Amino acid sequence: MKHIHYSDSEAVLSDLLRRYPVLLPQKRNIEEAYAILCSCFSGGGRLLLCGNGGSAADALHIAGELMKSFILPRKPDPALCKALEEQFPQDAPLLTEKLERALPAITLVENAALATAVQNDTAAKLVFAQQVYGLGRKGDALLGISTSGNSENVLYAAEVAKALGMRVITLTGRGPNRLEAVSDCQIAVDDDETFRVQELHLPVYHALCLMLEHRFYAE
Repeated sequence: MKHIHYSDSEAVLSDLLRRYPVLLPQKRNIEEAYAILCSCFSGGGRLLLCGNGGSAADALHIAGELMKSFILPRKPDPALCKALEEQFPQDAPLLTEKLERALPAITLVENAALATAVQNDTAAKLVFAQQVYGLGRKGDALLGISTSGNSENVLYAAEVAKALGMRVITLTGRGPNRLEAVSDCQIAVDDDETFRVQELHLPVYHALCLMLEHRFYAE
């Protein structure tokens, strides 16, 4: 399969806005989200992601793009390759050839045992907030996805993230909404029909993943 070759992160964003002019009003917010994520990953931080329903699927999708190669090769760190060759020479050829460097992203939507424990023992609306409290640390970022911008479980997660010193990015539909007040950056696409909002979220987060890949892994 052939891949499009972008010259840099700015070219990725320009291509996004050319193909989706409806996103032009969000250009500055997309740039700000990119800057927050660059700072997070440059400082050794991790991205936590949450959302409900289709937005939970989007959280998983984003993590998948960040945790391995998207379109650029991401050869493993030479120091790791050397350690593997020294300690595990039989398996090193496979590992050093196939492993890909990752931008660390953790979804909060998959742990059914923990989620049901929170729902049963404390409060169902804290399902993401509890995980942010357990996993988040200063320097990390939270990406909360909510088509309405009013999902309470995402809101509580964002509030805990802010209290921990994390940066908060939210991806929503047309505002105003409750998440806006707790966001360092909100990308609010111009629609309020759930499936149409989700249709616009996908090219936005694909572009962000591509921009980050160019920032960290372009030769």
